[in-house]
Amino acid sequence: MAIRSADAEWKGSVVEGGGTVRLGSGAFEGKYDFKSRMEEGAGTNPEELIAAAHAGCFSMALSALLSTAGTPPNRIHTVAKVHLVKRPEGFVIPQIDLETEGDVPGVDDDAVAQAAQKAKETCPVSKALAGTEIHLTATLLKS
Repeated sequence: MAIRSADAEWKGSVVEGGGTVRLGSGAFEGKYDFKSRMEEGAGTNPEELIAAAHAGCFSMALSALLSTAGTPPNRIHTVAKVHLVKRPEGFVIPQIDLETEGDVPGVDDDAVAQAAQKAKETCPVSKALAGTEIHLTATLLKS
């Protein structure tokens, strides 16, 4: 069983303070603050990290499904868009949009759409985010 970790440290008030997030592997360390999270400031934020995790997991899951079906992809590219919304009860992530393109020889649009739907349902990050509505758009690239 794999166990992955990351850590974060925040200093100061929520508006004037700032923090750092760090992946346990050391592959990434980034600063974040109020502006990078709630506005358009420089730095990262938790939602961006969720988007990266979801796009990476989904792309691998789709590749695995297509490969198992005997049609390994040349390339899968996925963009995940995490929506952070302010509601009266506080901030929530009600929706994630997955937009994926696949260069997959020997398949049609329907096969990619079906595999993409299954990948959305079975990727571990999608499962972890089950309380969030996840929208999917899958496109087969024509070679």
